[in-house]
Amino acid sequence: MPTPTDNLDLAALAGGHLTPVLGRYFERSWSHGVGHRLYDTAGRAYLDFANGIAVTALGHAHPAVSAAIHAQVDRLIGPTGAIGFSEPVARLADRLAATLPEPIDSIFLLNSGSEAIDGAMKLVRRITGRPAIIAFQGAFHGRTYGATSLTSSSPNYRLGYEPLVPAVYLAPFPLTWREFDGDEARATAVGLERLRAMLGSVAPATQVAAIFIEPVQGEGGYLPAPAGFLRGLRSLCDEHGILLVADEVQTGYGRTGRMWGFEHAGIVPDVVCIAKAIANGLPLSAIATRRELQERWGRGAHGSTYGGNPVACAAALAVLDTIEGEGLVANAAARGADLRAGLARLAAEDERIGDVRGQGLMVGVEFVADAATKAPDGALVDRLVARSADLGLLVLSCGPQHQVVRWIPPLDVSATEVSEALEIFGEALRTV
Repeated sequence: MPTPTDNLDLAALAGGHLTPVLGRYFERSWSHGVGHRLYDTAGRAYLDFANGIAVTALGHAHPAVSAAIHAQVDRLIGPTGAIGFSEPVARLADRLAATLPEPIDSIFLLNSGSEAIDGAMKLVRRITGRPAIIAFQGAFHGRTYGATSLTSSSPNYRLGYEPLVPAVYLAPFPLTWREFDGDEARATAVGLERLRAMLGSVAPATQVAAIFIEPVQGEGGYLPAPAGFLRGLRSLCDEHGILLVADEVQTGYGRTGRMWGFEHAGIVPDVVCIAKAIANGLPLSAIATRRELQERWGRGAHGSTYGGNPVACAAALAVLDTIEGEGLVANAAARGADLRAGLARLAAEDERIGDVRGQGLMVGVEFVADAATKAPDGALVDRLVARSADLGLLVLSCGPQHQVVRWIPPLDVSATEVSEALEIFGEALRTV
């Protein structure tokens, strides 16, 4: 087992040469991770309910994943996609396709969520011959140039980069709690009405290639799209020959208590973008579609030197084995219900909590400065996240004013760990 590195200050070590551009939630120096605990260089353990923003979904140093990585490293490391096939890549495509509903059956492997979004943007434009793409206000789809064009969860993500990719339009997202006081039916009806108005004006339906949506907005505030709204999108896309793209980068792999977030609405998208939890920390992502769409995209129309690295694919196979073998989708649903119930109890005693929401183990707690106006209180959330870390729990913030505490426990989290986290968070609430 790794040991701490004697209080080494890694921020000081990195200060002279590591970029100052990267944003960080904490300035702590991390030594190693074991299971659901992350350890700093002083040897202190933290219950990790952040997981690298939903990446290490099976926790740290998971034995099956680590064993698969070590075995593959001894066999083949380098990418072979341009010159043929390697076993873990071929097996992963087959296994991943089997987790998706028909007719989705073809997998294009890449390296990151942003790359998957960029690739999907190219795909939908090329095969439809239409220029326009619609995304939603508050969405986060990534940081590359194309993905940034679809992203509006923070003005800093776009500031200074415009003009971005042209013919991208942002529609209002149905804010069920903030705008409609929890009335999903009304949020759905108004949201679809607003979208139809856009298709009849600034983005004519005949020119729209695709609509991109996160089944639960991530950076935007852990905001689930109403199931009726997703079903309405599917119908709208079918009506106008528009492709529906589900960004499952954060919501996929059991995170919401279903293998895929779109399953809560009973729909099947045309394109699914996958990343984060896919290889438990190694860089890997995928675009999944029915085969006919990728055949129309065309041989050589897109590519990636590193995409589908054999080591990352070996890790990804171990992740799927573990999720399926240990029933972790069901565990995410059950432990998520425990977590939401515990947070609801805290909310009943603290008027600063405006809303507790989410699906499975993707839970947001929104804080308000005034319950009547729902004015967001991002400053309080910043203090809560910092205080929770001081007490040994890692959670993160999200939302346009950082007003939401987001909970992203590992998929194999135990009921005992959920209780521990709630106790720590309750203490943080009492002391900020």
